[in-house]
Amino acid sequence: MSDDEPKPGSAEDQGPVTITPELADRLAEKREELFEEFEIRDEFPNEVLREAEARTDGVYEEIEAEIDEREDLRDLTTWTTDPVDAQDFDDAISIEREEGAYRLWVHIADVTHYVTPDTAMWEEAVERANTVYLPDYTIHMLPPVLAETVCSLVPNEDRLAHTVEMEIDDETLSFEDIDIYKSVINSDERLTYKECENRLEDPSLPLGDENALAFELADRMHEQRKADGSLVLNPRRDRAHTIIEESMLKANKAVTHTLMWDRGVEAMYRVHPQPTPDQWNEALKEIQELDGVSIPGEAWGDDPRKAVNAALEESPERQLNKIQRAVLKVMPRAKYMNDPFGGHHALNFDIYGHFTSPIRRLSDTINHWIVHENDVPETLVELCDHASDKQKDGETAERLYKQFLQEQGLDPYAVNNRGVEVVEDPEEAKHGA
Repeated sequence: MSDDEPKPGSAEDQGPVTITPELADRLAEKREELFEEFEIRDEFPNEVLREAEARTDGVYEEIEAEIDEREDLRDLTTWTTDPVDAQDFDDAISIEREEGAYRLWVHIADVTHYVTPDTAMWEEAVERANTVYLPDYTIHMLPPVLAETVCSLVPNEDRLAHTVEMEIDDETLSFEDIDIYKSVINSDERLTYKECENRLEDPSLPLGDENALAFELADRMHEQRKADGSLVLNPRRDRAHTIIEESMLKANKAVTHTLMWDRGVEAMYRVHPQPTPDQWNEALKEIQELDGVSIPGEAWGDDPRKAVNAALEESPERQLNKIQRAVLKVMPRAKYMNDPFGGHHALNFDIYGHFTSPIRRLSDTINHWIVHENDVPETLVELCDHASDKQKDGETAERLYKQFLQEQGLDPYAVNNRGVEVVEDPEEAKHGA
């Protein structure tokens, strides 16, 4: 899965995977091994925790004092959509239909209002560089006492946000106007992905019309991306994921285009090199040889991404993972760079970067700071390299931990989506099978 896509939500109708205390101990030991090997910091220093705790004091008075300096969007219909087990909500959306255009607001938690370069929290976030997600175990970039409270766009409470407001042309879906500013919002509701699907099924429910409009735009943007040559490795996602994925991609694109073309500044851009022609041929040959999979004749052309998209859409469900693996094997790693030269090959964007997840990615936090302060850190190149390396380490640790789970007879997907429960009776610990 691309790191530019939202992670799937949890299974909402199943209980946790059950394991014995002995197995729980083995899992804990394996995590400790991986943390040591990849220098992943699981515990926050006391100074950082004290600082985070202090920033949660007097929140409402602070927000009230900020309102005159920000756009007051508290009356704008706004909502979040996340997995059922999400602990923090760092993005919310609003949408309206206008004559000849859609107006889409993407509101992102204003992390850099609380975490600034002169704080221990900032230094710790720089060291960690990203949140690491292991099945049923998360190593946070920011202290949860802050990330899950004042930085979380919880419903029915005023929150500080960094808003990307986009006027999107009805015909071309290109930007007619982009405005990025600090705001105060008040989310109307926190939806799970399943609840979002329910609203789409029944528009008479609260936020039904708004979600229907959001999906109308998201679906059109998704189809346009595919037509333009964007690689879509997860072709069968539900509508709720499509809304969030496309909204966040559009906002990220708006911000980084603004930074590059309007301001001409360095930032933490996301660059994804393309495979060589021989590597692409190797992947397409492997895909074509899979049982029940064929690449339609009209898809063979100058762009192998479109050929892969077509194969994924028409292949049997059981072959999706094999097609994805064939592509990922030849794909170079995306990395952070201080200029966008080379673009993002998988997304087929000439300029791209991250802005929408400052609670879990250093790149987004840095870009928030650059957007608002117009202040580019002197160590930006080193920050790009460090964030790229730490992301690689986190993903490798995740892969090795999943392998270990499988060796212990556990399904990593089930553990990740349903969580675990330790039970004393070995007969009850059937791993949720």
